[in-house]
Amino acid sequence: MVRMSADERRESVIRAAVHEFARGGYYGTSTEAIAKRVGVSQPYLFRLFSGKQAIFLAAAELCLRETRDLFAAAAEGLQGEEATQAMANAYTRLISEDPDKLQMQLQMYVTVAAAEAAGDHELGELVRKGWMELWDTVHVPFGGDIGETTTFMAYGMLINTLAAMGFPPEHRVWEGLYPTARAKRRPEK
Repeated sequence: MVRMSADERRESVIRAAVHEFARGGYYGTSTEAIAKRVGVSQPYLFRLFSGKQAIFLAAAELCLRETRDLFAAAAEGLQGEEATQAMANAYTRLISEDPDKLQMQLQMYVTVAAAEAAGDHELGELVRKGWMELWDTVHVPFGGDIGETTTFMAYGMLINTLAAMGFPPEHRVWEGLYPTARAKRRPEK
């Protein structure tokens, strides 16, 4: 059996945390559940991370970075409508094939709102920074057009909301969205 390095174990904890936080949110997820999913003890978890908030921050950062990388790869060499379709299709595939990505995003927004209301701005700063990097990644293929970028991101947030509410792909609520970016049924597990 090959032993994992601390960096590899840390990465496995972050990925497990994305899954757990996506399902239970920040306040409903215990570090015990994350440790159990990875197969480590809680004390070991706290040797890798200073606490639950640090684990959530790492999970949020991973989620935002992977979404940003997905958009950049999908739009590479494309502009305008071609970039729109490529990014929309890639994102729709992502959230339909890996629902944890969508649920983690939604949990991030809820957690930021709660933390900000309590006067804790660290998570909000990280998520806003990551979201602006996402914005900037989308902005480039649109030639810096603020209207196109705003429309794309607005459609994305609407898609997130409709998919999270479970509207089936054939529902009339999807009419008018990017035709190829309509939500698809999630694979049965």
